[in-house]
Amino acid sequence: YLQNKTGCTLFITGASRGIGKAIALKAARDGANVVIAAKTSEPHPKLPGTIYTAAQEVEAAGGKALPCVVDIRDEKQIGEAVQKAVDTFGGIDILVNNASAISLTGTLETPMKKVDLMLGINLRGTYLTSKLVIPHLLKSRSPHILNLSPPLNLNPVWFKNHTAYTMAKYGMSMCVLGMAEEFRGQIAVNALWPRTAIQTAAMDMLGGDGVGKQCRTADIMADAAYVILSQPKDYTGHFLVDEDLLRQQGVQDFDQYAVQPGHPLLPDFFLDEAPETLVQQMEKHGATPAFKPPAASSASSPSSGPIESTFDVIRGVINEDVVKSTQGIYQFDLSGDHGGVWFLDLKSGSGSAGQGEPPVKADVVMTMDSNDFSKMFSGKLKPTMAFMTGKLRIKGDMTLAIKLEKLMSRMNKAKL
Repeated sequence: YLQNKTGCTLFITGASRGIGKAIALKAARDGANVVIAAKTSEPHPKLPGTIYTAAQEVEAAGGKALPCVVDIRDEKQIGEAVQKAVDTFGGIDILVNNASAISLTGTLETPMKKVDLMLGINLRGTYLTSKLVIPHLLKSRSPHILNLSPPLNLNPVWFKNHTAYTMAKYGMSMCVLGMAEEFRGQIAVNALWPRTAIQTAAMDMLGGDGVGKQCRTADIMADAAYVILSQPKDYTGHFLVDEDLLRQQGVQDFDQYAVQPGHPLLPDFFLDEAPETLVQQMEKHGATPAFKPPAASSASSPSSGPIESTFDVIRGVINEDVVKSTQGIYQFDLSGDHGGVWFLDLKSGSGSAGQGEPPVKADVVMTMDSNDFSKMFSGKLKPTMAFMTGKLRIKGDMTLAIKLEKLMSRMNKAKL
């Protein structure tokens, strides 16, 4: 449909950057009309792009753009943007529900403000935007709704470390499940999700420095979305994965999508056909998944052998300069073969480290398996990978958690 229709109109939420913008540009190259419905109207100090810079890129790619300031939690703003789109382009053919909020935190660590944000944008915002656009889609000859959301996988592993985020994201998927049946024969309603992490501003904030090379670019999602949106309206109710869909289309070169071709990729959430399969994948990439069945251990008291060795090296590299640049106190709650509590004081004097709780309350508490702690400090397991896969839980100041990576780099130079 997109290949043959220069007048096709897409309404894309969160299209000022990332995957939403990539889909907009892909459609624009065919001369499509794109409604850029997003919040960012003024440049953000930490996030690239605004609705206006995205509109310029859409126009430059050959499409027509309509930038609209829209917070999808606001029914009035969505309604006005939808009406403006219809007045400008004569109708709406495709809705892409891309806008999303994320916080990978546990129940006790997630403020209700964050819970409300995720449910308000991911679940309610998707439902509300769909509700307001559907009357116009019903008038289109090839109407589509595409939600950027995962297959509904009820394995508890995808809930236990970030229940609120999973509920909010699955809310988008449940919209697909319900609306595909409700409007079967009238509107195609599908979901698309990436096989691997995608390099976006959100991923950069979540993963910190170095996570990019473990990702693919947003172009893979744009190409997969293009395939879906080119189908007839009876192609509906599918929960699709970018790589699988493109392989079915004959794509063989996936290096073209890699940020750093050849580098191991970070698997995305929610996609384990079986937990054992995902365990093998992640261990191949240097991580130990949190949901791997724990090995039987007869040790009832903590063994400090390898952990003590790690802290010997830590004590050898910390100094006043490290303390001055870090200004944080860390507590490590370790489980497994060499479980126990350890601390690292990088806030006073020339620093100190040892077994037990820190002398004053920790700024950051890191919880993980003792074997993974050793791997992390020896450079065999990237903290970003450990955090993203749920193996490392962090409570407290995330900035200090990222600063710890610099200390690990010093340790690796010291040849741990």
